[in-house]
Order: sequence, then C-alpha cells, then structure tokens
Amino acid sequence: MDDRLDYQSTTELVRALAARRISAVELLERAIARIEYYNPAINAVVVRDYVRARAAAIAADAALAKGERRPLLGIPMTVKESFNVAGLPITWGIPMFQYWRPNEDAVAVARLKAAGAIIIGKTNVPFALSDWQSYNDVYGTTNNPWDFGRSPGGSSGGSAASVAAGFVSLELGSDIAGSLRAPAHFCGIYTHKPSYGLVPLRGHSWPKSEALDAEGDGYLAVGGPLARTAADLALALDVLAGPDEEEAVAYGLTLPPARHDNLKSFRVLIIDTHPLLPTASTVWAALNRLSD
Repeated sequence: MDDRLDYQSTTELVRALAARRISAVELLERAIARIEYYNPAINAVVVRDYVRARAAAIAADAALAKGERRPLLGIPMTVKESFNVAGLPITWGIPMFQYWRPNEDAVAVARLKAAGAIIIGKTNVPFALSDWQSYNDVYGTTNNPWDFGRSPGGSSGGSAASVAAGFVSLELGSDIAGSLRAPAHFCGIYTHKPSYGLVPLRGHSWPKSEALDAEGDGYLAVGGPLARTAADLALALDVLAGPDEEEAVAYGLTLPPARHDNLKSFRVLIIDTHPLLPTASTVWAALNRLSD
C-alpha cells in the first residue's frame, strides 16, 4: 500500500480536500482499507463506526462542493475509547461495561464533528486508563506499530498507534500523568497536554455515569490532540479549546500575543538530570546535542 498519502498531515489533507484533489469519501476509504489491512497486527482501532462515517463523508463532499469550509471538514479521525461517542461502546477497558452505550457525544467529540471531522472508530486503552501500556480483557493488547514486540504506551496507547500507523492524521486522547505524552514518545508522534480546563471533559467520565464534567474530579485530567506535526496540534486545539457551554457565561478564552516572533529571542530551560533517578547517557547526550 502506498504510504505517501496516508502520512500527510491534517493541514495538507484539509488543503487537498478544499482543492478537490481528493474527496472525503476517497480519503475515508483509504483509512478504512489501511485499518483493515494493518490493524489485526497492531490492534489500535478496537471500535469501528464505518457506516456512519461513510454517510458523514458523503455529506462532507456535498458541503465541500458547495464551497463550505470548516477546519476539519472531511478529515477522518479516531478517538480514545474513554470519550463518549453516541451509540458506540465505552468501557475504559473494564469488562463489566462492554455492553453499555452512551446517548450523546462528549463535548470534545461534538466539537470535532462540528468542525467537520469524521469519527471512524475508537482506540484502545489499558484497564481503567491506569497504565503506561494498552491492554485490557475487553479488547486485548495494542502493539507498537514500529515494533510489534513493544508497547505503544498508555493510556492513550491506541490513540498514538493509530496516528503512527497512518490510519488517521489526527486523534483525541487524554492525560493525567503522561497518558498523552508517553504514547506520543513511544510512537514517535506529536502531542500536546493542554493547560488544565482548557479542553472541556464533559463526556469523558466513568462508563454508565452521567456525562459529568471530569474537571471536577480532582485528578487534573485533560483532553488533548495527537498528530504528526505541531501545526496539526494547533489546528486541533483551536477546535477543542474553550469553555463548556455551562461555564461560558463567566469564562472566555483569550490568549495574549506571543512575547517574541522568533526562536532565538526566547530562553529555553533544558533539564538533563533528575534528583531521584540517574539519566541514561544516551538521553543525556541527546538533550545536550539539542541544547547546543
């Protein structure tokens, strides 16, 4: 299978869709074909929603043909299994929840759909989202797409593997203690752990519970994007960020301008030692090459 199109960035694919160099249906079918071919060995995409995705792709093509433009119009995506997607399973890797389906999307998922994204499935997690690997008794083990004998990390391990395998160019995950950052590192992709509260987490809550705002849970959980470029993270965050509807009366998202417009004007702190654990010589050397 020709990988070149499958590894383009979201930004590039948005341009290609708008210019009608590829249709949303064609892009979706490529993603589906790639998942069906490679996923059996990787096991990243554990819930599929191809029927609704195909209908959404047809609608996206009709909108694009009329000149409509939205930030993610026609872009196929997967999302972490722990986010509510109406009608799809959400288990958090816990077998007792495998037959329950939520009735509405999480706020972050709804924002992605409103921006034109096409949700084609959900990606694997560890049991209760509480490990730096991605195995559970419901869906089994997710393998690292670069080396099937290694882990993609966790808890957004299926998310990172889906992007790294070229299934999708953009993914929605979550993080408390490294659940975005560790998988991105293990799989060689980009991610961003946003400031606490920047991305609403209503609908990212314990299965069978009400769609509570998880920002009130005391765990400092955040939602955030995974992608193959930093520019794609910014594109996704523009869609995801901002107050939940219930908080919007008193809270607005306004960021100050950057202090500088070139990298050499910033000061950067490089931490190459840790007071509790020694740093591997290869890591220390790499950090010092970067700082130099």
